[in-house]
Amino acid sequence: MRCRIVDMRAKEVINVKTGMRIGCVSDVEIDTKTAKLVCIIIYGKLKWFGLLGREDDIIIKWDEIEVIGEDTILVSHNLIPKRRRKKFINFNRFLKI
Repeated sequence: MRCRIVDMRAKEVINVKTGMRIGCVSDVEIDTKTAKLVCIIIYGKLKWFGLLGREDDIIIKWDEIEVIGEDTILVSHNLIPKRRRKKFINFNRFLKI
């Protein structure tokens, strides 16, 4: 099966380990000396409609790609889930004890 770089942008990337949808391919990195695909890049999600920037990009190396299908790319990638900070309200400053 042949696949052009333009066709890669329409493919969804799914993690085989967790079954989670990571996103769509945003960019690719190619080694110009060997003309081989090095990795695919998925841009991070926008923070607050893009006004606060975006999250870190997800870079998936060629070794982690399991299957490239017609609609999806299956990868075996170890994503580190980001924890959201819990907002802690210090009530001691409001209460005078």
